[in-house]
Amino acid sequence: MRSIDLNCDMGEGLYTDAALMPFISSANIACGYHAGTLETMKHTVELAILHHVAVGAHPGFDDRENFGRTEMILPQKALYSLVSAQIIALYKICVQHEISLHHVKPHGALYNMAARDAETANTIAQAIKDVDENLILYGLSGSHLISEANKLNLKTVSEVFADRTYQNDGSLISRNQSNALIEDEDASVQQVLQMIQQQTVTSVSGKPVNIVAQTVCIHGDGKHAVAFAKKIHQTLKQHHIEIKAF
Repeated sequence: MRSIDLNCDMGEGLYTDAALMPFISSANIACGYHAGTLETMKHTVELAILHHVAVGAHPGFDDRENFGRTEMILPQKALYSLVSAQIIALYKICVQHEISLHHVKPHGALYNMAARDAETANTIAQAIKDVDENLILYGLSGSHLISEANKLNLKTVSEVFADRTYQNDGSLISRNQSNALIEDEDASVQQVLQMIQQQTVTSVSGKPVNIVAQTVCIHGDGKHAVAFAKKIHQTLKQHHIEIKAF
């Protein structure tokens, strides 16, 4: 049976986490910098345990005002420390709850910068490996996040998006553009099926783009996040596609 991981960004103070958990297999938990607190981290880990969902760290820039979605230029040493500290914070909570931290997925602007910049991606991958070489890096399919992590022999999972649109080179359309988000439920479901079954995505200009779809992201802060997650979950089951963590 074909399988896919469904992941969601969580612990960001949006109060949809409990409703989303039954429909996903991996949770990316904000680690207190772009969003979240020690208490929300603990609570989200407990929700994930309850629903047998894999727990991942979701480190971002220290920029709550912009929800971590504004790019920041940091020295590589500072970037390394930024990422390490957030992973370790969630790692300690996982130890307290007697579970393993499963993966790391950078958030927002940090994710996008690392996807296109090899040095940034390498620094993030090295920080992950130095915390625990068994952690998996979730990164944009075909991006530097994947290639730089592979150079360090770090495990990777190639990520695609249920609710975002794509450019011809496989990168995401910037959130600054009006067509960056998919807000139609059926369009989102069809994109997910195409990505999983055909390993392609159709760009905004109509071009089929080759991708590797190992995990599908549903953004927890999307206006239709719960409805999207429920519909995608149901549709995948109908197509005999198993939903499980990588």
